[in-house]
Amino acid sequence: MARYTGPVCRLCRAEGVKLFLKGAKCLSDKCPLEQRHTRPGQHGRIPQRKISPYGRQLREKQKVKRFYGVLERQFRRYFEMAERMRGKTGDNLLILLERRLDNVIYRMGFAYSRRHARQLVNHRHFKVNGRNVDIPSYLVREGDVIEFVDRSKNNENIKAMIEDLMTKANPPSWIEVDWEGMKGRIIALPTREDVSLPVEEHLIVELYSK
Repeated sequence: MARYTGPVCRLCRAEGVKLFLKGAKCLSDKCPLEQRHTRPGQHGRIPQRKISPYGRQLREKQKVKRFYGVLERQFRRYFEMAERMRGKTGDNLLILLERRLDNVIYRMGFAYSRRHARQLVNHRHFKVNGRNVDIPSYLVREGDVIEFVDRSKNNENIKAMIEDLMTKANPPSWIEVDWEGMKGRIIALPTREDVSLPVEEHLIVELYSK
């Protein structure tokens, strides 16, 4: 499957907002966005011309795709799902992305970043409701229990990681975390207010509705 393998800090600089792609580095003074306020590339210091309405729509879409780590085909599929759901399409789109297993694991505090969470899922470190799941795009439901598999609970490196993450994690209200049991439960589905990324989702709807 295609994926972006370049330096992820360039993505934050391109969007002009922290996408939290590098874990603890994003919260430190070493964050490139804190040190350099210009866009990446040799022309980054040149003042950007006034952006067109289409350009604004495109930038909002790229921002959300990069925040959750999905590519165009998968992102469009989420949009089509959101259109078929009741309610606002933009809100539904963000809620679907927030329900991805890799995002939920990151939000629980069991990984340093969404990319790290995706790697842990791919390596079969988690199970959902007692069944092993290695699909990062798996959509969680209310009542789902996500936990480390037994071999991971006994892994010294994993246990050391959890001890480190416990002091930094701030799980949202729709997730209940049991640090001792190394598991979490979805006590409610997320809402639009639970999405921390500053995004104007209506511009994405306008872009795909053309």
